[in-house]
Amino acid sequence: MTMLSGKAVQNGLSIRRAKQDDVPRVQAIINASYSKYINRIGKPPAPMLADYAKLLETRDVFILEAASEDEGGGEPAVKMVGSIMLGVTAEGDAVTVNNLVVEPAAQGRGYGRVLMDFAEEFARGKSLSSVFLFTNVKMHENIGLYLKLGYVETGRRTEDGYERVYFRKQLERLN
Repeated sequence: MTMLSGKAVQNGLSIRRAKQDDVPRVQAIINASYSKYINRIGKPPAPMLADYAKLLETRDVFILEAASEDEGGGEPAVKMVGSIMLGVTAEGDAVTVNNLVVEPAAQGRGYGRVLMDFAEEFARGKSLSSVFLFTNVKMHENIGLYLKLGYVETGRRTEDGYERVYFRKQLERLN
């Protein structure tokens, strides 16, 4: 069950709003996760070049944390395993996923899905009926994932020197 910032998402996971002191760790995860695409794209992907300290002032940035087992018998340690940056489209009709990242060592555990579910809940919380996002055309894995999650491709264009694929998902209304 997903709940907004600071609440349990599912066993051992929580999502909270990012703070300035999270920026270096978020940037490290972004660099580690996106560096594999540099050769494919021919330059660093846009998320590697963003100023996350500044973006915290204009976007809603959230951190996904996972509790890890404490071998000393004390409180479980909490580790940042991912992040999602959300905004609202210029038209004010959808939440935008500006960046979603999961630490490479934590990929394949469903954390990306948890963050996407959070984005959808965030949209509903703002009474918006869709989620909008884009990815680089050369990030084939992402395109397949978004289609699998029910997103529909809405266009392709080159923007800021990057070939992008745009997606939107219409959300079902909650009763």
